[in-house]
Amino acid sequence: MTAKEAKKANFAEAFKELEGIVQWFEASEVDLEEGLKKFERGLELARKCRSRLAEVENKVAEIKEKFSDYADGGEAPPEDEDEGQPRLI
Repeated sequence: MTAKEAKKANFAEAFKELEGIVQWFEASEVDLEEGLKKFERGLELARKCRSRLAEVENKVAEIKEKFSDYADGGEAPPEDEDEGQPRLI
């Protein structure tokens, strides 16, 4: 599994666990001690998900900035690899 796949899986797992905690609070008669532990875990998961979402938002902003001239009808940005090299079609 690549690092990118691991981050995606970690986000999905954290979000799923967080949803489960929310459902537990909504569906059960809450035990105070167990509820406190689940609440703390939920905050940890929410922070983890929020952090990953911020990373993705930053990456989207970078991509949009990179291609902003192209989207406005300008020329496409140069490719990083093979710049100046003839392309095989």
